[in-house]
Parts: sequence; structure tokens; C-alpha cells
Amino acid sequence: MITKPDILVLGLTCSVIGGLAGGILLFTGMNLIVGGQNGGWLLLLATGPVCAGIGWYLAKRLNRKA
Repeated sequence: MITKPDILVLGLTCSVIGGLAGGILLFTGMNLIVGGQNGGWLLLLATGPVCAGIGWYLAKRLNRKA
């Protein structure tokens, strides 16, 4: 059974890992856009779905553990 501490750890882990991954994609995308390369928009627009995918994967893993 999934307990409250498991949910708390899941939320903290998702926020930290998602924030790091999103920050790296955001920084790289903005750096490319400022440099004049339009390919940076692909990284910038993919930031949200990548972070959501990380959270989804961690939640599925927690569900399998329970």
C-alpha cells in the first residue's frame, strides 16, 4: 500500500529532478535562440512534456512497488 511518506517523497523527487531537467533544457534552448539558431525552440517547447514524463515515470515506478 502506498503511504503518505511515499507520496511526499514522490512529490519532492519529481520536483527536484523535473526542475533540474527543465532548467537544463530551458537554459540550452534559450542559449541557442539568443545565438540565432531556431532549433533552440524545439528544446524550449519540449521542456514541459519532458518534466511531466519524468513525474509520470516515477509515479508508475512507485505504483509497481506497491
